[in-house]
Amino acid sequence: MAEDMATSFGAQAGDYEVGRPEYPFEAVAWLLERMPDGSRRIADVGAGTGKLTRVLAQAPDAEVVAIDPDPEMLATLRAAVPGVPTFVGTAERLPVPDAGLDAVVLGQAWHWVDPVAGSAEVGRAVRSGGVLGLIWNIRDDRVEWVRRLTGIMHGSNAEIMLAEGGPEVAAPFGALEEEAWEWVRPITRDHLHRMASSRSYVITASDEEKARIRREMDELFDELGLDDGGVIDLPYVTRAFRAVRD
Repeated sequence: MAEDMATSFGAQAGDYEVGRPEYPFEAVAWLLERMPDGSRRIADVGAGTGKLTRVLAQAPDAEVVAIDPDPEMLATLRAAVPGVPTFVGTAERLPVPDAGLDAVVLGQAWHWVDPVAGSAEVGRAVRSGGVLGLIWNIRDDRVEWVRRLTGIMHGSNAEIMLAEGGPEVAAPFGALEEEAWEWVRPITRDHLHRMASSRSYVITASDEEKARIRREMDELFDELGLDDGGVIDLPYVTRAFRAVRD
């Protein structure tokens, strides 16, 4: 089931692109601060529709490639971020030569990766001193209505992992450093529904469960006074982690 959930997103690539938030530029810049001087070769692994790729591509002289196991997600990425080379692959099986990269980054993805096998494969692909960067946008459940929304949709594998202590990496990478950024995303009722539709739990749920989630979300939005033309601020915490190859 976990593997089915991990590879389910292509079925809702359009909702993923519209419903999921962008990454704060400063958080992505922090991920890459430890790269050696002159570094520019970066792979976005588990790139999806390119939410992280488009921020990476803003770095001066960056040479970015996008890697994902789902061709449908990569097709959406190519339309959103033209010119970035795309390849089918995973963190455990990267289609790149030994020491061919300066950094590998994963957005909303490391929780699907075997941390020992993934660390070893990323370690093969990056040069000595290269960086592994991990980043997640997480809704801020300290806000009551957001906590209720999460309860309706079910917590994701990423949210559970981060609540239980965070990601793990293994050799040849050193200890993880962590930073966090708090921000809000103005969002409509329709985009909230599309965000929910892009979640692996919802994609793989039964029709009855999907109907239950939509009904309870609508009841919550009605209670909040969020009509079809309205906008509400959805608070996020972006959590970022980085480690350097020994």
